[in-house]
Amino acid sequence: MNQNTNKTVLILGANSDVAKQCIKQYIEKGFAVIAASRNTTSLEDFINSNHLDRSKVSVLYFDAADFDSHHKFYSELSIKPHIVVYAAGFLVDNQKALTDFKGAKQMMEVNYMGGVSILSIIAMDEDNKNLERIIGLSSLSGVRGRKSNFVYGSTKAAFTQFLAGLRQELASRKIIVNALVIGYIRTKINEGLKLNESLIMEPDYVAKYIVNAGNSFTIVPNFKWKMIYHILRLLPESLAAKLP
Repeated sequence: MNQNTNKTVLILGANSDVAKQCIKQYIEKGFAVIAASRNTTSLEDFINSNHLDRSKVSVLYFDAADFDSHHKFYSELSIKPHIVVYAAGFLVDNQKALTDFKGAKQMMEVNYMGGVSILSIIAMDEDNKNLERIIGLSSLSGVRGRKSNFVYGSTKAAFTQFLAGLRQELASRKIIVNALVIGYIRTKINEGLKLNESLIMEPDYVAKYIVNAGNSFTIVPNFKWKMIYHILRLLPESLAAKLP
């Protein structure tokens, strides 16, 4: 019998392209999946069109930015999760974020504040003896401030630091926390952006790194992005300022 048969994964922000691939791959590995998103119709369509086992996946409504609803959402879960994936994300153009705070605020709420809210609730439930792993989807944009996207990058940097501290907080309970530091992906959030085609990863490729996450805190899919990650971290400020 598959060792994951009795384990449940909660995916928050499950309507993202990467999260949808995670749903498929977790089910293939024997997990049951709770897919949570504001757009439940899109999730239902995805499940039906991919002929996924309905006994293995359920769909719930979840709004990352509706912080007051998070306690109720978690308390009403019929099964408390073994693995939690926070995949909710929102992006607006940097210039728009600088001139219209509404967009910047929504990025903060979805990319950072929503994760802090719901993941803190989940992590502090010591009655849930199932919990063994929390995975947060972050970004290379959060590694170093760049003039092209530093507002978005700041939300991802904050989320990464939260996950780093949460990892330390949960270490005594043997709960692993991972941060997926991701580069360009061919997803709807990046539609219309001029990106280097040779660096774009497919959602199913990134999903494999999530579903097969190990013990390391920082996980950077793809060797090219690993090189970029280390360069960004070490680049002198005078050179970093010249990045697009």
